[in-house]
Amino acid sequence: MQRDIVTSSPGVQLGARPDMGKFLATGGVSQLEGAGGGGITPWALITGYGSRDSWGANAHYTQVKTQDYSLGAYGVAIGIGDRLELSLARQDFKGDLAPLHDLRIKQDIVGLKVRLMGDAVYEQDSWLPQVAAGIMYKKNKGVGGLGALGVTNVTQLGARDDSGYDYYVAATKVLFEQSLLVNATLRATKANQMGILGFGGDQGDHARIMPEASVAYLINRKLALGAEYRRKPHNLGVDPEKAYWDAFVAWFPTRNMSVTAAYANLGEITVFNKKKQKGWYLSVQTGF
Repeated sequence: MQRDIVTSSPGVQLGARPDMGKFLATGGVSQLEGAGGGGITPWALITGYGSRDSWGANAHYTQVKTQDYSLGAYGVAIGIGDRLELSLARQDFKGDLAPLHDLRIKQDIVGLKVRLMGDAVYEQDSWLPQVAAGIMYKKNKGVGGLGALGVTNVTQLGARDDSGYDYYVAATKVLFEQSLLVNATLRATKANQMGILGFGGDQGDHARIMPEASVAYLINRKLALGAEYRRKPHNLGVDPEKAYWDAFVAWFPTRNMSVTAAYANLGEITVFNKKKQKGWYLSVQTGF
């Protein structure tokens, strides 16, 4: 019996085998919140290697380790017709040293991204970048390890809410002659430390427009070096939040796998441990 094929739009057959028709590395890697892009910043590129007539999907696991904290992030994403991206991710934040060595916070993130105009790769004769708009819904799952202090929810740390939305617009351009990828993102957010410490607080409870940027130099088809910057709001008095930045190397041995390693600076996390958190970032993505 012939299997039915589900069609999302003319030419896109979700039941068919993915064509993997995009250039190597042009699906990006998996960002900490699940979107396709860099490590800390979403790009306008749609995840996966499916062309405009196909689809692609991937799964990822990321570990960030600083002096006093660790963050694990894992999830799945699908790109449809090189136009639409859907993602699911979970973040697991842990304290490693006293007095927060038992701290554990989890967060779930659902993402949606839509390419609006342009093509970062194929329109090399145009200055117009690829532009996409995205939304992330984030739900904090509560605070573990601080029960002795009576703290079980981020609102008890000063956050106004334990869930919220991020909205962003990203513009990405691949410049083959210069072997460069450049990206700029504007994000409207009131998330504290990406939402790990909740949303809003005593220092502010409205969405602020925060800039983000990425640049990558393509050493060859399979290897890229780059850096990222992400500014963040400061809403909590107990959290002297500052910008994130990283320097990374990404390796794409095949279309089915990528490995990204980075040195990351996450700034101070809480006033209880006034130390700039610096460390290593490692992410593995597999898919098609």
